[in-house]
Amino acid sequence: MTKGTSPKISIIIPVLNEAKIIGKLLAHLIKNSSTENIKEILLVDGGSTDATTKVAEPFNITIISCKKGRARQLNYGAKKATGELLYFLHADTFPPKGFDTLILNAFLNGAETGCFRMQFDSKNPSLRFFAWLSRINHTLCRGGDQSLFITKSLFSKNFGFNEDYMIYEDSEFISRLYKETKFKILPEKVVTSARKYHQKGWLHVQFHFGIIHLKNYLGASPDELYAYYSKKLLA
Repeated sequence: MTKGTSPKISIIIPVLNEAKIIGKLLAHLIKNSSTENIKEILLVDGGSTDATTKVAEPFNITIISCKKGRARQLNYGAKKATGELLYFLHADTFPPKGFDTLILNAFLNGAETGCFRMQFDSKNPSLRFFAWLSRINHTLCRGGDQSLFITKSLFSKNFGFNEDYMIYEDSEFISRLYKETKFKILPEKVVTSARKYHQKGWLHVQFHFGIIHLKNYLGASPDELYAYYSKKLLA
């Protein structure tokens, strides 16, 4: 970045069989941001067997392939990114209008990393409460559904996402960032899908996510976390 110029944002979206929603997200990103702030949108495909990449092609974005694994896909996207700011986004999470300007303003005011508050696309009172907790600046209230912005230099300094984690990679990485710098929570909200909660039941999903947090706190390995997740939430 040359003196007097604003940094550019690289949006990194890991995907695996997201044909039903990826077109809607890409259209949303283009409509709600400025081309002068966004350097590129990188879609990192982990081997989709549906039409994910075909749906994305007309949006004139960069589509790259990578071995499956969200942490691996996120790291690969960061490696290929050319913007000074990285913005990691799930395929079913929709940022607020002007999200790019909000991120840039946060950076220009000293924030190296942070996220937005979150709300679900559901009126379920329990999910609304859990989303409300996203305003609290504590690692227990963080997750990948809130999206994540970070300077590329800070990302590299902290070695990116731990690829040993097949789940929980966002929380593990953010917990390291909290130790390194002041984490910024932007007051605007992303809207994320409650589809897993609808499929499995909100109480069932939230209970087992809580157990995963507890297991991690007690020192469970990445493989143990994934084994529990697979048994309780994928079966």
